[in-house]
Amino acid sequence: MYLANVLSGARWSRSSLRRVATGNVLALGTVSLFTDISSEMVTAVLPAYLVLGLHLSFAQYGVLDGLYTGATAVTRLLGGYLADRFSRRKLVATIGYGLSALSRVGLLFPASAPGGSASLVVGAAIAVDRTGKGVRTAPRDAMIADAVDERDLGSAFGLHRSMDSLGAFLGPLAALGILGLAASAAYDAVFVGSACVAVIGLVVLVLFVRDRPRPVPEPGAEAAPAPGVAPGLRLGPMLASRPFRRVCLVAALLGLATVGDGFVFLVLQDRNDLPVLAFPLLAVGTSLTFVLLAIPFGRLADRIGRWPVIVTGYACLLAVYLLLAAGSAPIALVVILYGAFYAATDGVLSALAVPLLPVELRTTGLALVQTGQALAYVVSSIAFGVLWQYVGVGVACLGAAALAAVVLPISAWVLRARMARTEVGAP
Repeated sequence: MYLANVLSGARWSRSSLRRVATGNVLALGTVSLFTDISSEMVTAVLPAYLVLGLHLSFAQYGVLDGLYTGATAVTRLLGGYLADRFSRRKLVATIGYGLSALSRVGLLFPASAPGGSASLVVGAAIAVDRTGKGVRTAPRDAMIADAVDERDLGSAFGLHRSMDSLGAFLGPLAALGILGLAASAAYDAVFVGSACVAVIGLVVLVLFVRDRPRPVPEPGAEAAPAPGVAPGLRLGPMLASRPFRRVCLVAALLGLATVGDGFVFLVLQDRNDLPVLAFPLLAVGTSLTFVLLAIPFGRLADRIGRWPVIVTGYACLLAVYLLLAAGSAPIALVVILYGAFYAATDGVLSALAVPLLPVELRTTGLALVQTGQALAYVVSSIAFGVLWQYVGVGVACLGAAALAAVVLPISAWVLRARMARTEVGAP
């Protein structure tokens, strides 16, 4: 009976849909939809392109993957700080989306790059893309949080992530279609198509997303810093909150247990001897699962509490590592579990952190949480690549599973210790 009540609470009602599907949430979801179509057109083929096309070793791919993802760490804080300082979240987000669109053009040059410099050119282009992602993510999430009531944060982020992951579902299909149709220079054709779609998302952002002004404080309340007046980075007031420190700690710990899409898909390809043309389908299946589960998980997080949903998501990731370590992993099961991991964590973690932050520092706080994850991801990606290269894929997967098995109960204990009393939506 309890489970039935929980599941019924995860379904949409008309009133909850009206509360959550605000103009900014839908507009930002549309921007993310087009941006993810563009991004996933590239990332769906990139691991195969680098490892199978440019012949990078697994250790080299791990370093490249970790570094260009870790490059977002500083830019996340910078983007959050600038958005809070000048109260211009849309402007900062636009710069981030613009950098990602520009990076697609840079991907057209590796084919003509001399010698072994092709991988460096690709790495630079992807670093620009990841820098753009780092700059835009916290301002975008803050605008979503500003658009709804705190009790609906999980649902709002779930709706946004569902639209985002719909783009992630369509992007690999578009790449697969272009690869099948292009007789020559197939990768260049994918990159050109990706750039065009990214520009559409940028236009939607400029025309339809609105910055919500900060609320006027009630009499006697401390006023937020005025636009244009620097509040400073002001990490102290945020980190003085024990619940927020716990969220930052858990974000970093869980980041250590995440090795990234590229490696998961490369292991599936290696274990099952998949053809290169089928590689984008792995991302398609993951994104489809994400699309189907993002809203239910977001609603469930608002119903029963956000930290149990996050822990459940990482338990799915642990199951993925164990299946990959076992040998010829069942592709469909791995893809479903991996999509469920994203649906239960991407967005729900932001929804967990938002109520713990003052409005004037919300963007910076979200950036701080995301920075911890990004820095931890650098370590996990490099370590996984080195283990695969020098010890073997089975040991690398077992190592990731062992780390997740240690981190998961610690994270559950840290969150449960305080968050059950402080997070909005907890029963």
